[in-house]
Amino acid sequence: MPEASARDVDPVVASARDGDVGAFETLVRTNADAVYAHALRFFGDRQLAEDATQEVFLKVFRSLAGFDGRSSFTTWLFRLTRNVCIDMLRRNRRSPMPVDPLEGAQAVTPDFSDGVLTSESLERAIATLQPEDRDALSAVTLFGLSYQDAAAALGVPVGTVKSRVFRARRLILGLLGLAAKEA
Repeated sequence: MPEASARDVDPVVASARDGDVGAFETLVRTNADAVYAHALRFFGDRQLAEDATQEVFLKVFRSLAGFDGRSSFTTWLFRLTRNVCIDMLRRNRRSPMPVDPLEGAQAVTPDFSDGVLTSESLERAIATLQPEDRDALSAVTLFGLSYQDAAAALGVPVGTVKSRVFRARRLILGLLGLAAKEA
């Protein structure tokens, strides 16, 4: 999604910002899966992920009037989603599901069904990632942010986002038994 400027805001976002309930519902329908998936990966708990998703869209509803278009809506939404998850973590004093990468490697068995991995196998592999790698991967893959937008949202250099995404993808491929074999 291209970067939006203050005068070039997506028409659906602009309508929702101006109070159009239908446009807001469109934003929710369009982005709910990415928000929920990020929260689920953050907490490892479906109920907490659902609660976080609801809280994110409540905050979007309350804060949308202040969205000025200096970043794209998805960058703003990712940042808001990440902050809600962190706030819930602090408030509930629950930590993300700790996963031992070696334990995950033993538990994850590639499941090929017509050449496609199950999403459960993939999610178990993603759960083994370090939180900062998981955040970078989510920003780029779930929210579709560019490396530059992800870097701005995460407050790190672009190169850091690139290396975190590369590291995450390499670890996932290794855990799923899909890594290229060296000769």
